[in-house]
Amino acid sequence: SIKMDLLHSNGVLIIQHLQRDYRAYQEFLNFMSHVGDPRNIFSIYFPLWFQLNQVVGTKMIWVAVIGDWFNLIFKWMLFGHRPYWWVQETMIYPNQSSPCLEQFPITCETGPGSPSGHAMGSSCVWYVMVTAALSYTVRWKNKSAVTLHRLTWSFLWSIFWIIQISVCISRVFIATHFPHQVILGVFAGILVAEAFEHTPAIQTASLRMYIKTNLFLFIFALGFYLVLKLLDIDLLWSVPKAKKWCANPDWINIDTTPFAGLVRNLGALFGLGLGINSEMFITSCKGKNSCKLSFRVLCIAASLATLQLYNFIKIPTHTEYLFYILSFCKSAAMPLTVVALVPYCVHSLMRTTEKKLN
Repeated sequence: SIKMDLLHSNGVLIIQHLQRDYRAYQEFLNFMSHVGDPRNIFSIYFPLWFQLNQVVGTKMIWVAVIGDWFNLIFKWMLFGHRPYWWVQETMIYPNQSSPCLEQFPITCETGPGSPSGHAMGSSCVWYVMVTAALSYTVRWKNKSAVTLHRLTWSFLWSIFWIIQISVCISRVFIATHFPHQVILGVFAGILVAEAFEHTPAIQTASLRMYIKTNLFLFIFALGFYLVLKLLDIDLLWSVPKAKKWCANPDWINIDTTPFAGLVRNLGALFGLGLGINSEMFITSCKGKNSCKLSFRVLCIAASLATLQLYNFIKIPTHTEYLFYILSFCKSAAMPLTVVALVPYCVHSLMRTTEKKLN
């Protein structure tokens, strides 16, 4: 406990330093925090990669969902405090002179802080993207191509670490995480992504396999929560702290609670399984049009445009259970749209156009 308090107090000093000396970069750091938001995986990264390479896109969803599930379990086990409430409750500062940490609209996360979900989600997904991009260059055999591969390798991994460091600094800057929490998140995300580099079975998983995986993840998380609750251990202990110490009650969002993330991820995985095993996917993405560049470009543009419309769908938060059900449905609809609905519509449009031309 003493060592952890020392780690937290040193983290507070780093946060104060960042908030004082990096004020000019506030907008950029807030932007990088949004870049690391796990929800961008489903609305931006996945639509792009799935239409370019279905293997990579499928792996991306599995890595994101399983990584975020592990993040939830780790948070429940580690009981990590967040800086913006820890400084208000710790007794290590004399005469109640706790440091003043500035809060922002994205500061008031309600779940435990360790490891960082943003850092973990960002590192695992960018790891998948970098390794996928490098897999195309590793096949080059001639001498000049080998040199180009090495330069590409250095460039892409440099970009990877620049993004991860920026996301980590941004999360510390807004007083949502301590430095050790974001570092733990980055390396945990890399481990999850690396594990899926050696799990080819996900590419041929049936809808039954997707459903079984969803049930296992949900039952394990819910069972873990209920068992500890029976032992009088409240895994939602962080929510009252967030509500108590958040500078603005409007910044508290039910979407940041532990179960909200779990439901969102299970919905995305179910939607992916439903889409990949649908007749629409087989007709469009396995047909002759799937090899055409024009088909893929249209699918990317239509997918990104359609998913932006989902942002206008506001789920009511007055009833918690209703929120979780609708959140699951919305999350399932997003990959289903990318995998099946949009490609099928584009395929039908191209086929109709070809018939008219003939």
